[in-house]
Amino acid sequence: MIELRSVSKTFTLHQQGGQVLPVVEGADFHVAPGECVALAGPSGAGKSTLLRMVWGNYLAASGSIRVGALDVARAAPREIIALRRETLGYVSQFLRVVPRVPTLEVVADPLLALGRPRAEAEARAADLLARLNVPRRLWTLSPMTFSGGEQQRVNIARGFAHAYPALLLDEPTASLDPVNRAVVLDLIREAKARGAAILGIFHDAAARAEVCDREVDVSAFAPRAPDPVAEPA
Repeated sequence: MIELRSVSKTFTLHQQGGQVLPVVEGADFHVAPGECVALAGPSGAGKSTLLRMVWGNYLAASGSIRVGALDVARAAPREIIALRRETLGYVSQFLRVVPRVPTLEVVADPLLALGRPRAEAEARAADLLARLNVPRRLWTLSPMTFSGGEQQRVNIARGFAHAYPALLLDEPTASLDPVNRAVVLDLIREAKARGAAILGIFHDAAARAEVCDREVDVSAFAPRAPDPVAEPA
């Protein structure tokens, strides 16, 4: 469902004379339906960069990134928008929503964007918010005023509202208390059971061990150092 082949990424540092910084080179792996794969490796290895390339925020320098039938590395913007609406979900560490939109509508929005009836979308949103212990009195308020933990739970509810065939998770259990952490792990298990392909970053080692089927060590895709130039005899 998610497949990377020979993917490389560089950044051009325009404020440093146009210096080109290689970040990832030759990334090859896949995530099958019903599988949860963790991106592992030290800080700075390129885990977030890979996740953002699959999401389509970063453009790959080379290679292919297939999510279903679409190669994100070569897709037009309208195709990526459609992919995000129908096929690929993303739970980031930060909630980004339009101010003053009520929490219930924020969570229901992915279903409303697909044309689902409002009653159905809001019922699903209410179920998720209740499971994640977001107080009902907050559902009519904008989540922009919530605490960090409450915003994270709203973000998780929004990410799991639609049954996406593929999901990207960026630290989904970070800063959660044990009760809500357990709820998130159950949501991941349920997504796997219905056949979702899940790719994520999990610094919580215990959570990673509970829900992930295997790990991909991003350090293996570190750019190779150039061969040293031989000194003249």
